Amino acid sequence: MIVRTFPLVALGPLLILGGCSRSSAPETAVGTLEMVEVDVGPLQPARALRVLVQEGDVVKAGDTLVLFTTPTLASSTAQAEARAVAAQEASRELASGARPAEISRAQAELRAAEADADRAAADLARLEPLAAKGDVSRASLDGVRAASRVAAGRRDAAREALRLIQDGARTERRKAAAAEARGAQAAADGWRATANDLVLIAPVAGVVSSRNVEPGEVLAAGQSAITVAQPSRPWARIYVSQFVLPTLHPGDSLSARLDGDTTLFRGRISAIATRAEFTPRVALTDQERADLLFGVKVEFADSTQRLRAGMPISVLLPRTSK
Repeated sequence: MIVRTFPLVALGPLLILGGCSRSSAPETAVGTLEMVEVDVGPLQPARALRVLVQEGDVVKAGDTLVLFTTPTLASSTAQAEARAVAAQEASRELASGARPAEISRAQAELRAAEADADRAAADLARLEPLAAKGDVSRASLDGVRAASRVAAGRRDAAREALRLIQDGARTERRKAAAAEARGAQAAADGWRATANDLVLIAPVAGVVSSRNVEPGEVLAAGQSAITVAQPSRPWARIYVSQFVLPTLHPGDSLSARLDGDTTLFRGRISAIATRAEFTPRVALTDQERADLLFGVKVEFADSTQRLRAGMPISVLLPRTSK
C-alpha cells in the first residue's frame, strides 16, 4: 500500500482547528488528487511497428495507439485460412453428394464393364462344348474362363462404385468432415484474433499520460505500451477521525475546493476503509483515540479538467457534535 504523507500532515491541524473553531469554518480533510489510468499492452510477446500517439495526445475510445507484429503471424494466418477453405469445401462436397458428371462417368464405366463381362461369358459358353469334344485345348479354355471371371469382377466393382456415388458418403464420414471444417475454421479465427490483438486501441477516452514503447522494441505479454488517463474522473483519498466517520456513507455527496480557489467541486464517496490506519500502539486516552484515522475515497466528475493529478484538495466534512 502506498502511504501518502502530505494529506496526513495537513489533516492533523485541520482536525484540531475544526474542534477549536467549529462555529467559524467547516471541518475539512485534505487529500491529493489522482487520475483513473488504464494501461494498454499486447496479449503476447510482440515487436512494435508503429506508435501512433505522443504523451499529451487526446484520444477517443477505439482510436489506434500502437501496431505490433510477430515473425510468423502472416504466414500462420494464411496457412490456417487455406486449411479452413479446403476443409469447408470437402465437407460441402460430401454433404451435397456426387455431381451429375461423376454419376454419368460411373454409369458409362459400368456399361463398359458389363459389355466386357457379357462378351467374356459368351466366349466361355462357346468354347466349353468344343473343349468337351477335344477341339479346344484345356489351356485355351482355362484362359477364357479366367478372363470371364476377371471381367465379371470388374463389372461388379463398377456396379458397387456407382451405388456408392449415388448413395453419397456415409453419415459418419459427413459428420467427421463437418467437424474437421469447424476445427479448421476455429483455428483460422484464432489467428485472425491474434492479429487483431496486435493492434492496440484505446479502451477509454482520455489523455495519453505515458508512452512506454518505441518502434522496434519488443514487449512481453501484458507489458504496458501506452497509459491513458481520464482527466474527467479525478479522485482523492482523505483521512477522517472516528468521530467524523459515522456521518459519512458510500454515495454521499461532499464539496471540495482547491487551494486559493473559492470554487466548490462536487464529489461522491465511493469507498470507506473498514479498518483504521496509523493506529497508535495502544489507544487508551482520548487523545490517542482521536488519532484513529479511516481512509475515505472521494470521486469527482470534472468536465472543466481543472482538477489535475498531484494537486491537493480540501474536502468539506459534515459537522459533528464531538
